[in-house]
Amino acid sequence: MTKRPSMRAIELFAGAGGLGMGISKAGFQPTQVVEWDRWCCDTLRENRQAKSGGIGHWPLPTEGDIRLVDFRKHEGKIDLVTGGPPCQPFSLGGKHRAHADARDMWPEAVRAVRETRPRAFVFENVKGLTRASFATYLSHIVHQLTYPELAPLPGEGWQDHLARLERHHTSSGNSNDLRYNVVYRVLNAANYGVPQRRERVVFAGFRADLGIEWSFPEPTHSLDALLWDQARSADYWDRHKVARRDRVIDARLHARGRALVEKPRTAPWLTVRDAIGDLPDPEIDAELAATCLNHRFQSGARTYIGHTGSPLDEAAKTLKAGVHGVPGGENMLRRADGSVRYFSIRESARLQTFPDDYRFHGSWSEAMRQLGNAVPVKLALAVGENVAKHLAAA
Repeated sequence: MTKRPSMRAIELFAGAGGLGMGISKAGFQPTQVVEWDRWCCDTLRENRQAKSGGIGHWPLPTEGDIRLVDFRKHEGKIDLVTGGPPCQPFSLGGKHRAHADARDMWPEAVRAVRETRPRAFVFENVKGLTRASFATYLSHIVHQLTYPELAPLPGEGWQDHLARLERHHTSSGNSNDLRYNVVYRVLNAANYGVPQRRERVVFAGFRADLGIEWSFPEPTHSLDALLWDQARSADYWDRHKVARRDRVIDARLHARGRALVEKPRTAPWLTVRDAIGDLPDPEIDAELAATCLNHRFQSGARTYIGHTGSPLDEAAKTLKAGVHGVPGGENMLRRADGSVRYFSIRESARLQTFPDDYRFHGSWSEAMRQLGNAVPVKLALAVGENVAKHLAAA
């Protein structure tokens, strides 16, 4: 049987490579990878050279301003365009300027689609983009992705552009126009086997002429399944050999678990213990921890109101890389005795489902920024596999 060649992809705003790696694992071969941040590009180059982490077959990243990149050479040759346009304008930790923010790179994502005419695209962004205050601009994004050839006119403001897109959308239009059928949904990475409660809004679009019917993949994991294993069957504690006196669980979660009358059919959410339990504690056993890649103790962790760390036996809270800096975020482990410490780079990579041989370039704070901005590999894989299956059948 002849093996079908990999489908071709372009990865925009690649960051540390989480989204692109998941898409690659789903069967797409990247032909161009674009990223402006030098530290992220160093991370990509280093792992590509080492042929580790699943990106050894990637091309060298195109480092620089995406606004200077011409994608027309790829027209008609690309199956999928993916990426995470910089999210600071919409982040709950940002300044909420949205379309008034020069960091908004959605127009460049749309331009890449317009110039390459891929069969499909997948873009992701922070959940904050779906806030009510951004509803009109969210509509603008969706309409642009639906009709990428209707680019803004010189001097045309985004609201006037939206009005023109809406008029086009409600008219009979031209059946020969480039058009995509676009859907979007907020996905919780924990529901797809990621040991972290990380919500991202994902946009997927398929070229209309393909006639593809598509929906987001169904969740494979659930909180209730975890609570069943913790509060009803105790399978979770037995599997990890946790003594009864050390079985700490939030009272409300315990009550929810005890109230379950039937074992859920999904797999249980993965917890921090599931993710990092086999790693040596870098604070307690620094010598052994140093034998692991990117696994060193970082001092200075402290709790304060609203920032108390991630309990060991729950899915981790969302790793942060916001304007307040990593030390003010939730990137901490909270042990059963209430003590806290920062997650190491390797532990954070585990929480983002990067492979253990993936090396992050730069200092602890720089590596944590890359990780805090990354898409979990397993979430990208779940979406990518579903997209690949439908494209292969089209």
